[in-house]
Amino acid sequence: MEGIRILVVDDDVQIARALEMLLRGEGYEVVRAGNGLEALEILKAGKIHLVLLDVMMPGLDGLRATLRIRETLNLPIIMLSAKTEDSDKVLGLSMGADDYVAKPYHPQELLARVKSHLRRYLELGTRQEGGGEGLIRVGGLLLDQRAMTLTVDTEPVRLTAKEFGIVSLLMTHPGVVFPAEKIYEAVWQEEAYAVENTVMVHIRRIREKIEINPKEPNYLKVVWGIGYKIEKHQLP
Repeated sequence: MEGIRILVVDDDVQIARALEMLLRGEGYEVVRAGNGLEALEILKAGKIHLVLLDVMMPGLDGLRATLRIRETLNLPIIMLSAKTEDSDKVLGLSMGADDYVAKPYHPQELLARVKSHLRRYLELGTRQEGGGEGLIRVGGLLLDQRAMTLTVDTEPVRLTAKEFGIVSLLMTHPGVVFPAEKIYEAVWQEEAYAVENTVMVHIRRIREKIEINPKEPNYLKVVWGIGYKIEKHQLP
């Protein structure tokens, strides 16, 4: 994994060192930060491909750091936290994280998640340079799979890598209903297990970005008890 740089953000030096050893053992380059403010400075200074971010830290905590990162960057963010309640996980994902891993975690499970998120992120990045599938239009939505961009009525919308993956999947199959498990397997590229909340939070964030009224969506619809779809539209 030469050239792939992962930022580890944790104020516990022992945990940070253990994560660094684990990741370097897989060939990744590792940069460490002790809090959210240090992480933001590192992200400004150089290319980072993924962030492992502790939630509870002094200064700028992981939740607020994620919000700041999402203002400019779409790279994968995996939150690490001793909090295991579903509400904590939903909050982390709502802030813009791509994944939420509870401590203590199994090292191999964490590595699997890291590889999955990197694979998806890097594949989307190569589409920007290569041929790709081109443009997809559904009503006022225009998705450019080569440039990884989405516009709504000509206005650009910033999406995270996971949000882009979900929108791309649904827009390439307008009118088709995808269960949460199928969306997760296609976008996260791993087996789905109890993923309804994770997918739901991402769907909610996408709605807030593309719908005039998220509570009465025009594009991204829920089919209760089944899944989600992008509604078919005539071209504007």
